[in-house]
Amino acid sequence: MIKRIAGTLGRVEFGSIEIAVGPVVHEVLVPELVRRDLQARGGQSVTLHTLEFLEGTPGRGNLVPRLVGFLSEVEREFFDLFCEVDGVGVRKALRAMVRPVGEIARAIEEQDAAALATLPGIGAATAERMIAKLRRRMPKFALLVAREAPGDAGPADVVAETFDVLRSLGHSDADARRLCDGLRAEKKKPRDVQEALEAIYRTMHKPR
Repeated sequence: MIKRIAGTLGRVEFGSIEIAVGPVVHEVLVPELVRRDLQARGGQSVTLHTLEFLEGTPGRGNLVPRLVGFLSEVEREFFDLFCEVDGVGVRKALRAMVRPVGEIARAIEEQDAAALATLPGIGAATAERMIAKLRRRMPKFALLVAREAPGDAGPADVVAETFDVLRSLGHSDADARRLCDGLRAEKKKPRDVQEALEAIYRTMHKPR
């Protein structure tokens, strides 16, 4: 399975891009939120976190391998969950992801079916299924904020990774979410998870 691809960005179109890795040019399917970030980066070196799937009809023997790409591991993880919802396949999920992941995740977490139903290809019934299937798995993704500049996926990933580490250390989802929300409110953004944890525990142990 190809989990990451790095190369020179070539053609950028609605729904797909091309990345040259040496003499080989790969087509990578991307949702609109990724395409917007990449559209002005032609000729530059880019790295995408990818998923593979087979498209076609198995019985006819015409399966075609496809790559789907994202600018962060967290976006890729969210997309993978999105595709678990009944009635949502890879192609529908690609069409639907036109808004930042954090925004979609918050709508799921807050059970805002009306907002979810405005996503392309997601009607009222699918929105309700998304909420039922994913609502309890959204705290980490709801922490994500829109990238401040094209390709700037770092800070969002750091907060999401910190959430996972806090849970592994015994914090509940609610407590980890509260601590990460406090981290996002800080003026100085952490560069990595270690720096984020140090900031959180330093704040927790401040005299009141």
